[in-house]
Amino acid sequence: MASLGTLFRLIRANWVLAREGVVAALPGDALEGLPRLAWQFARLIAKRRVAGTARTDRIAKAVARLGPSYAKLGQFLATRADVIGLDMARDLAGLLDKMESFPTAEAKAAIAESLGAPAEMFFAEFGEPIAAASIAQVHPAWVEDAKGRRKVAVKVVRPGVREQFRKNNAVFMLAAQIQDRAFASSKRLKPVEVAKTLEATTRLEMDLRIEAAALSEMAEYTRNDADFRVPAVDWDRTGRDVLTMEWIDGIPLTDMDKVRASGIDLSKLGVTVMQSFLRHALRDGFFHADMHPGNLFVQRDGTLVMLDLGIMGRIGRKERRFLAEILYGFLRRDYRRVAEVHFEAGYVPADQDVASFAQALRAVGEPIYGQPAETISIARLLTLLFEITDLFNMATRTELLLLQKTMVVAEGVARALGPHFNMWEASKPVIEEWIRDNLGPKALLTDARDGLSATANLIRRGPELAERFEALAAEADRSVRDGFRFDAATAEAIGKAEARAARSGRIALWVIAATLIVIAVRLW
Repeated sequence: MASLGTLFRLIRANWVLAREGVVAALPGDALEGLPRLAWQFARLIAKRRVAGTARTDRIAKAVARLGPSYAKLGQFLATRADVIGLDMARDLAGLLDKMESFPTAEAKAAIAESLGAPAEMFFAEFGEPIAAASIAQVHPAWVEDAKGRRKVAVKVVRPGVREQFRKNNAVFMLAAQIQDRAFASSKRLKPVEVAKTLEATTRLEMDLRIEAAALSEMAEYTRNDADFRVPAVDWDRTGRDVLTMEWIDGIPLTDMDKVRASGIDLSKLGVTVMQSFLRHALRDGFFHADMHPGNLFVQRDGTLVMLDLGIMGRIGRKERRFLAEILYGFLRRDYRRVAEVHFEAGYVPADQDVASFAQALRAVGEPIYGQPAETISIARLLTLLFEITDLFNMATRTELLLLQKTMVVAEGVARALGPHFNMWEASKPVIEEWIRDNLGPKALLTDARDGLSATANLIRRGPELAERFEALAAEADRSVRDGFRFDAATAEAIGKAEARAARSGRIALWVIAATLIVIAVRLW
C-alpha cells in the first residue's frame, strides 16, 4: 500500500499541474466519464493569468514549482509520444533541464567523498559552475600532471538528489498503478512499465561511472568516423558522483547565431547530425537518446561533438534489421514488405490481416510522398504510424520508443540547420549501406559463422542440458499425476497480496477524489 506521504505528494503534483494550467491545456473534448470531469475541474481551478499562455510555458512553471524530478519526468515522457501524443511530446522535448546551481563547496565535498581525497588533490584549479541540471552540474577545472596543464569539464551529482528522486519515483509509480486500474484503455500503453523504466533510467543516470562508460563505448564505436566524436574520459578523476572529461572548445547548436557566423556549412552539418544518429542506431545498436541541441556542439572544422550521454538507447541486431527494412520499404514505397516486416517482428498481432495493414501503411506513406522532397519528414511518418496502432491492436514496443523519439529530435535539429534539409536523401546512404552489409552475401557469411559458433556451444553443453531436461520431465510427470499444490502458508500469502493490491488502488482513488472535492468546496 502506498504511504500517506506518497499520496500527499501525488495530490500536490496534480494540484500544481491543474493550477498552472497544464491539464487545462490538454485536449479533453473527446474524454468521457471521470477523466472528462477531472479535466473540466482542472480548467475551473487553473489560474486566470495562465489563459493564453503557451503550453510549454505552463509546463515550465509547473516544473519550477515541483522540482528537478519533474523536469526529468518531462524529458522522459517526451520519449513516449504513444502515451501522451506527439504534440505534448514535442512540448516536453523543449523543456530545458535547467536548475539553480548549488554551491561550489558542496561540489568539492561530493568530489572528496566520491574520489576519497580532497578536490585540491585532483585539480590545480576548480571554477564556479557553468551549467546546472536536475541531476548534476558542470564546473570548469584545470589539471596539472605529466601531460602538462589542461582544461577539463567536471560533472558533479547534486547533493540529496537520490532521496528526492526515490520519493518522487514512488509518486510516479502510484499514478501509473491508478491509471492502469482505473482506465482499461490505458493497459495497452503499459503505464506501470513506463514508471519502472523511468525509475531504472534515473538510477543509472545518477551514477556518473555509467555515463563515463557510455562515453568510452561510443568513442570506441566511432573512432573511424571523420565528422563525429565524443569527449575523452579522465578515469583517474571519475567516480560515482563525479565525471571528469576533456574540455570541448566548440559552439553549442543552441546558439545558431554563432554557428552561422562561424562559416560552417550548415547543410553539411545537418546531414552529419542525421547520418551520425542512423550510424549509431543501425551500425552500433547504441545511440544517444537525448539529442537536443544543448547536447550537441560543433567545432571549427565542422566536427560534431556529443555531450551528456546519461540517457542512451540500445537495440539488438534483430530490431536493427526490422528498422532498416521498414525505413527502406518506405523509401521504395513497398508497403507490402513494410507490413510483412511488422508481422515478422511481432509488432502486429498474428490475428490481424497483412493486406489490410499494408493498405493502412499506404495511407501513411502516399501523402508524404506527395510533398516536395525537402519537406518529407520522418517525424510526420511516425505521427501517422502512431495513429494507426490502435486500429491493429499494436502493443507498445518499449525497446523502440527511445529510438523513435530520438529520430524525431535529430530530424528537428537537422531541419533547424537548413530548412530545405532532405530527410530521405540524407538517410538513404546509411540505410542502403546497412542493408547491403547485413542482408546481402556478406551477412550470410556472418550468420553462418554465428550459427556454427552457437552449434558448437550447444554441443559442449549437451550433457548439462540433457540432465536438466531429464529433471524437468520428471517434475512435469509428478505434476500431471499429483497436480500443483501450494502449502497453506503460500496460499494465504497469495490471497493477502491480492487483497492488499486491490485495497491500495481503491484507497488511492478515494483519497484523491475526496481531496479534489474539498478543494472544490473551498474554492466555491
